[in-house]
Amino acid sequence: MTSNAPTFGLWYDFRNPAQWRQPLGALYRDSIDQAVWAEQLGFGSAWLSEHHFAEDDYASSPLTVAAALGARTTTMRIGTNIVVAGLHEPVRLAEDAAALSLMSGGRFDLGVGLGYREAEFTAFGRRVKQRPSLLEDSIAVIRRAWSGSTEPFEGKRFAYPGLPVTPLPEVTPRLLIGAQSEPGIDRAARVGDGVITLSNDHCQVYLDAVRRHGGNLDEARIYASQWAIVAEDPERVWAQISDHVLYQLNKYIEWGSFEGPNQPSQFADAQAVLDAGAYRLMDASMAVDELVTLATTYPQIRDFHYWAQYPGESVESGSARIQYLADKVIPEVTRKLADRP
Repeated sequence: MTSNAPTFGLWYDFRNPAQWRQPLGALYRDSIDQAVWAEQLGFGSAWLSEHHFAEDDYASSPLTVAAALGARTTTMRIGTNIVVAGLHEPVRLAEDAAALSLMSGGRFDLGVGLGYREAEFTAFGRRVKQRPSLLEDSIAVIRRAWSGSTEPFEGKRFAYPGLPVTPLPEVTPRLLIGAQSEPGIDRAARVGDGVITLSNDHCQVYLDAVRRHGGNLDEARIYASQWAIVAEDPERVWAQISDHVLYQLNKYIEWGSFEGPNQPSQFADAQAVLDAGAYRLMDASMAVDELVTLATTYPQIRDFHYWAQYPGESVESGSARIQYLADKVIPEVTRKLADRP
């Protein structure tokens, strides 16, 4: 098992809700500048989300942003969390990911997922109920493309002649799968190079699935999204940004992000978010203890990442938490993990 400490990352969606509208070009440019600065502070990853037709301008072109980040950074890994694979032509997705890998010196990871927003599937001429086969076909096509195969492909949703996809990446991107349901986590264990989790409770679910499919636990990879506010005075920060977090969660609920029998209703207020455990407030000491425990229990965790800023929050406000993580959390987690037996 690797003894390396997990990297820390930032997660971006570039939302720009009407009630907090800011110049969108500046938001993109300032966020990219922020990620470049965060790399200098010790952050090791940046993650980019995707949605379409969103009234709040949720980012629809994460691979373009990934190219800009790749050109501006030197060590930071750049990944998608996530691309909705079923909305894309998979050969083009494979080609774009290969180009990103080539341009970034092999620092790009392609994170894909099912998606859930029916309006997106309808607009792109896809059927939301076919999400599983669209995703699995896409993964098979992408892997075949990156291998240089000249064999034809015939799947449930896509078919291609035996033409090699070029150019090939010099470093094959990791193909990660974002998942929050047990079937999705099982799929990640079965056909992915790792899982992007939305809950730390899912780490064991994933490892059980890896074991079930005969995988090597030493090679399993978990990229753990963190839904927490980490600050010197988290209650004070929460009072300042909780309306932005409330907007974020309620919009996800409105779009149908949370599936299954336990789908929540909209949160009435910010306190309801905390009462439900959807977000937690931590200072550095609390965060370090939790992250060290997680990384020790699950050495398969390769990355912890946090939202850089919430919808409508200023980049400067998000940067204050980034600085705090860099000063108080990252070095202490790294030190404690280096000292463990």
